Amino acid sequence: MTAQMTPSNQESTHQKSTNVHVKPPKFFLPVFLAIIFGTLIYIGVQVSNDLSHVPPLHLYSVILLGVALFIALAFEFVNGFHDTANAVATVIYTNALSAPVAVMWAGFCNFLGVMVASGAVAYGIIALLPVELIMNVSSGAGFAMVFALLLAAIIWNLGTWFFGIPASSSHTLIGSIVGVGLMNQLIHSGTGGTSGVDVDQIIKVGKALLFSPLIGFAFAALLFFLVKIIFKKQMDLFKPPVGNTPPPPVIRAILIFTCTGVSFAHGSNDGQKGMGLIMLILIGLVPLAYSLNKNLDQAHIQSFEQLSNQAAVAIYPNYENISDEQARTIITSYIQTKESNAQVVPALASLTNHLGERLAKYPDLNNIPEQEVSAFRNDMYLSTTAFKRLEKAEQFPEMTAENQEVLKSYRKHLDSFLQYIPTWVKVAVALALGLGTMVGWKRIVVTVGERIGKHHMTYGQGMSAELVAMSTIAAADGFGMPVSTTHVLNSAVAGTMVANKSGLQMSTVKTILSAWVLTLPTTIILSGGLYWLFLQFV
Repeated sequence: MTAQMTPSNQESTHQKSTNVHVKPPKFFLPVFLAIIFGTLIYIGVQVSNDLSHVPPLHLYSVILLGVALFIALAFEFVNGFHDTANAVATVIYTNALSAPVAVMWAGFCNFLGVMVASGAVAYGIIALLPVELIMNVSSGAGFAMVFALLLAAIIWNLGTWFFGIPASSSHTLIGSIVGVGLMNQLIHSGTGGTSGVDVDQIIKVGKALLFSPLIGFAFAALLFFLVKIIFKKQMDLFKPPVGNTPPPPVIRAILIFTCTGVSFAHGSNDGQKGMGLIMLILIGLVPLAYSLNKNLDQAHIQSFEQLSNQAAVAIYPNYENISDEQARTIITSYIQTKESNAQVVPALASLTNHLGERLAKYPDLNNIPEQEVSAFRNDMYLSTTAFKRLEKAEQFPEMTAENQEVLKSYRKHLDSFLQYIPTWVKVAVALALGLGTMVGWKRIVVTVGERIGKHHMTYGQGMSAELVAMSTIAAADGFGMPVSTTHVLNSAVAGTMVANKSGLQMSTVKTILSAWVLTLPTTIILSGGLYWLFLQFV
């Protein structure tokens, strides 16, 4: 007696794609391992060169450095295969590219995205951390912070990946940062002198969690309707692929183009998060080598002295000399509490002037003693953070256009000392993210391609969803909005399914939405708990 297939089984069989199960070429594994091995040698040589100009590290510091770098690169590796679906699910399930080619191409584009990144996002992520932990990153609390937020992010990403649930790595990391900040505040609530959580940033992330899925869903559905009207005579665009038949050339080109754009944008944005955390690790363990950008020449240092004096006069013409210790206390308190008073701007003006005078004593940054290097970095970090806060709150006195240009130039010089990424850090992060993209991608890609809608994705649906995802990311980057690629892409796929009357698998949709809602609270609790635990040992 032949068993009959139930309707649900029929749907499931209809959903299957042979393309997603195409095996990688035989050369993939040897080349993959060779790249990892070559990268490790390259990193070792570069780190050795950097450390050759500083006193030898203790064995404990060397081990800690190795473990910290491994965990930071592991975060980017997991980020790579966790977020691959954002770029490749549509090209795989529409047969625009075979699965091995798609993931290798996405990995390469992620690599390029990291390599051309400016580093602004990297230091933007650092700015979310408590200021006192950043300034004392070489302390036990500083290392507890970095390890806690990295491990919390890795644990949540691996957990959602294991169950094939697309979740936002960006929101995972931000939740981990918030968790450390909250726990730090709770631990020191009785003593004061700690930074509060950046409520504005939490609100921005919360809005992104709410609106980005709605944007992706609505715009993808609308675009799909337009595609149906424009290409109404080409009915093959709105039917599931037959076997491994690729889409028409124009649609295929658009799908590959959007896959490239999403992959490149993911690398240029998400790759920087790992860079910023690695720089914190390096600054904490080897401040003499990495606290300041040693590539700046003598002319740059001399111009900084002149700009410091001009900037001090520009922001507060009649400022009085305040001791650096007092100025630091005033500015640190302002950054922690966000409560301005009449002392803040004069203190910043005094510290600004003194920074130029102190730095001018050293013709070369390599000649600065280790303790002074850390002091310079902390003062520069305090200054640049205070400048941003005061400017945002519009608490600077009125300035002439000339003084505004002076201040702009000074802040650019200030950032040049702090916001730099060594080439080897970029290469390491780029390869970790790129290689991660090529491994473990199938779980989440299958969810996006087979388990959101009740029917197989059509060529038109894949093109519409990916176009919306790429356009939304580009717009979000332009406006500085923390939109999640994962949220937009998955919602866009769901939007095209509804627009095409393909139906949604509500159990999958509910699971994905639950993971999105739980990402922030779970990572906040997890990272906060880990931070408290690590503090018990350091």
